[in-house]
Amino acid sequence: MRCPFCSADDTKVVDSRFADEGESVRRRRECLSCHERFTTYERAELRMPQIIKSDNRREAFNEEKLRSGMRRALEKRPVDAETVEAALGRIRHELMASGEREISSRRIGEWVMEELKELDQVAYVRFASVYRSFEDLNAFSEELKRLQNEPSPETRRKQLKLIPDDGDKS
Repeated sequence: MRCPFCSADDTKVVDSRFADEGESVRRRRECLSCHERFTTYERAELRMPQIIKSDNRREAFNEEKLRSGMRRALEKRPVDAETVEAALGRIRHELMASGEREISSRRIGEWVMEELKELDQVAYVRFASVYRSFEDLNAFSEELKRLQNEPSPETRRKQLKLIPDDGDKS
C-alpha cells in the first residue's frame, strides 16, 4: 500500500479489525519512511449479476436505483434508514448468493416486495401497485385482501419457526 503522505511503497499494518458488521476489514497502517499513520478499508470485490429488464435489455446492477425505489415506497413512513440499509443488504446478499451471471429485474422486485412487506405494509402496497401495475381497482383490492388475510409482520416475528433457517443452529 502506497503512503498517501510521502508516496513511499513500504508500509506496515499496525492494527486490523472488522468493520461494517464484518463486511470489510479496517487496517491501521504506518509508513516506514515518514512514520505517518493512515487507515485503509479492505472489502471483497464480488461481481454483481447483470440485470435482465422486462424488455430483455441487460444493464449493470445499480444499488442506488434499488435504494431510491425502496425510499419512494417508504416515503413518510416510520421506518429508519438503518432498517432500510439492512433490507438492502439482504437483497444484495441474495443477488450475490444466487451465483448467477444474469438475473431478472422481476426476481429482484419480488425480493424487494418481501422486504417491504416485513418493514411496512403501506410501503409494500405502494411498491406493489407500481411494480405489478394493477390494471384496475379490483386487482388492487384483491392484493389488499390477500395482505389482510396474512399475519402481520409483528405476528410472524413472534411465531416459532417449525423449520430452522440455514443460518439457525437449532
